[in-house]
Amino acid sequence: MLPKLKILFLCTGNSCRSQMAEGWARHLKGDSIEAYSAGIETHGLNPLAVRVMAEAGVDVSQQRSKHVDELRDVPFDYVVTVCDHAHESCPLFPGRAKVVHVGFDDPPRLAREAKTEEDALRHYRRVRDEIRAFVKELPGALENAMKQGS
Repeated sequence: MLPKLKILFLCTGNSCRSQMAEGWARHLKGDSIEAYSAGIETHGLNPLAVRVMAEAGVDVSQQRSKHVDELRDVPFDYVVTVCDHAHESCPLFPGRAKVVHVGFDDPPRLAREAKTEEDALRHYRRVRDEIRAFVKELPGALENAMKQGS
């Protein structure tokens, strides 16, 4: 049996996109991936992200917003930046960690102009589903993203 890949999903505040990615990875790929999430900052867990993940059958309510420094000692195989700010601010990771950027839209930013909660949730659901599609293709999607980034 192969060891699990250690993957860190990194975004700015570790409140939404990286939390969704960690949740999906644990749910869909828990047998082959040891998933983590963190942020360059910590903004707390976004309640609408928790809600739309629950709608899809994934409970992320017990996850918490973590600063990347809390995970410094974890020997990651991959660090996946899921937003441009995290990609631009990504700290150096010791060891063999490969940094891969796969950007997703920011649901809270998109939802700011929403007239109703349902309109806001539409943004969260779309990004949730895009992240699920990406995670479903792991680990192959990481190599593809690395090739496109070079």
